[in-house]
Amino acid sequence: MSEMIINTAKIVRQVVLQQVQAIQEELFDIQTAGFNNTIRWNVGHMIYWMDKYSSLSFSSPSAIPGSYDKLYNSGTKPLDWTFAPPSKEELVEILTAQLSRLSELTPEMLGEKLSTPFAMGPLQFNTAGELFNFALIHEAIHLGTISSQLKVLSR
Repeated sequence: MSEMIINTAKIVRQVVLQQVQAIQEELFDIQTAGFNNTIRWNVGHMIYWMDKYSSLSFSSPSAIPGSYDKLYNSGTKPLDWTFAPPSKEELVEILTAQLSRLSELTPEMLGEKLSTPFAMGPLQFNTAGELFNFALIHEAIHLGTISSQLKVLSR
């Protein structure tokens, strides 16, 4: 089962990379009606939280710039940014680096108990695998949001 989660993580990230690479950067910062954020924000948010979930799940050090917290954490939005966000190229580089790190995961790592259970609202995660599996769901949600934003932009 754990091996399937790792394989799914790689596939989801590959789909994210393919989709993001195909989007013209001019579309990254258009906030369409009905959406709280932009494509750039959603891509950065996926990067930020994959890094955060990996740190929480596997005690790995953060591998993203500290500025990403102010840009892409939950509750942030482009209208509040006070400095330039990373380019599409930088975002793609980090997405790719995170994909490479997914290959380092082992089924045993997913079975490890978290040092402290991670609570998110009514949800509680006790193992690395539970939290990491949620990270994949989170990524898929934001990929769907990006796809919806692209549909609105292409009208």
